[in-house]
Amino acid sequence: MIHISEYKPENRRAVIDLILHIQNNEFGIPITEDQQPDLQDIQRFYQHGDGNFWISLHQDTIVGTISLLDIGNGESALRKMFVRSEFRGQEYGVSSSLLHHALSFARSNGVERIYLGTTAQFLAAHRFYEKNGFVEIAQSRLPVSFPIMAVDSRFYMYAF
Repeated sequence: MIHISEYKPENRRAVIDLILHIQNNEFGIPITEDQQPDLQDIQRFYQHGDGNFWISLHQDTIVGTISLLDIGNGESALRKMFVRSEFRGQEYGVSSSLLHHALSFARSNGVERIYLGTTAQFLAAHRFYEKNGFVEIAQSRLPVSFPIMAVDSRFYMYAF
């Protein structure tokens, strides 16, 4: 069974290891832990206002992550959505569960729009976001407060 829970500091190393493995080894994105300062203090960076960070667990192993960053004005940035390769797809439904959990949280907190940035090579992610109601937008339509990562080249928005 898959269980979603809020991030706790004791999850830090396992979260970082999962994210770096997917970024570096699966997608060949040469990004380090040090280049992602949000991972140094997940609680302070994400878990305030209309933001939060969740993990998906299979037994006691973290198999997925997702976060919402409160960027003000009833808007959030969807970040750090990563799922271990063997848990992707409909069999486990980890991606869908994480996304629906974050959307439900946002809706209940009065968030009006969620934005996200992703890389061009995450083709399956593009299809997944579009299937779940996100629409591609030009970078110029992002709010000024949206944190653009250097690797981001495609942007999406979800409106409630």
